[in-house]
Amino acid sequence: MAATKMEIDNNFNNDLPWVEKYRPNELSDVVSHTDIIQTITQFINKQRLPHLLFYGPPGTGKTSTILAIARKIYGNTWKRNVLELNASDDRGIDVVRDQIKSFAQTRTLFSDGFKLIILDEADLMTQQAQGALRRIIEHYTPTTRFCIICNYVNKITPAILSRCTRFRFSPLPKQHLDARLGDVIDHEKVEIDDDAKDALLNLTKGDMRRALNVLQACHTACMPEKITIDDVYNVTASPAPSTIEYLIKSMMNDDISTCYQRVHTLKRQNGLALQDIIAGAYDYIQQIEFPVPTRLHLLDNLAEIEYRLSSGASETIQLSALIAAFKIGIDLAAKQ
Repeated sequence: MAATKMEIDNNFNNDLPWVEKYRPNELSDVVSHTDIIQTITQFINKQRLPHLLFYGPPGTGKTSTILAIARKIYGNTWKRNVLELNASDDRGIDVVRDQIKSFAQTRTLFSDGFKLIILDEADLMTQQAQGALRRIIEHYTPTTRFCIICNYVNKITPAILSRCTRFRFSPLPKQHLDARLGDVIDHEKVEIDDDAKDALLNLTKGDMRRALNVLQACHTACMPEKITIDDVYNVTASPAPSTIEYLIKSMMNDDISTCYQRVHTLKRQNGLALQDIIAGAYDYIQQIEFPVPTRLHLLDNLAEIEYRLSSGASETIQLSALIAAFKIGIDLAAKQ
């Protein structure tokens, strides 16, 4: 017997990553950002939608919000009236001159309204492309609205910024992230410990996309057993708080040779990156009452070491710098 269309759709949805399966379709479904949603809803109701610029960390709902806006404005025909481009792939001036310009200069069929162009990751566009985009935004405003999405607003040229209404999407509050994850856990019948769920919320730091991806990975890896806190840290390849505590106590109390050997061995055995150890050390430092000079010294050095790592510096040398920073920090604390 041939499968019905509903069965095919259900099977297709079951195969989707949870990030797409649970992406909100309506503005009312978007988690948090109540003020932003209310403001944009007023724009839509009054038919005065301006050019938009959404910026903020990854996984905070920027793309989901503009897609929900498109569905609210155009209904079932939204795909015909929306051009969505990822500027990290198509970011040259030719794309602006060809695809964007040709789409912007055509009016909407059977309507006096406007079309919508979504430029995701626009902070990766070249300066020349942004210059050409400025002229297109200026020239085709009667027929087209632009939504520019980026992580770093300082990489967008002032000429484009001045033509857009800006909204900042901050990391999702823990309680909102917890509530949405709870809905997904109930719907997918995920077995997870409370400690594991807390660890997941702490690790993802307000990033809904990462939270859903990690939850799905843990569920797939551990099924049919219950997800534990160790499973969460193993899937994310992040050091557990107990591991970070052990390393920091070693750096503060052991001699340099012993400390270096312990940290290096633990990194190799657990497959840890020094970047993850630094992030864990930062969180751990916040929980300890260090004297002010010691805290300033440690935070300054953690930031400097992380910057060097991002620039391609050797992990071996930076590990020595990390140990030295803690040794000097202990000496500063002893002098207080």
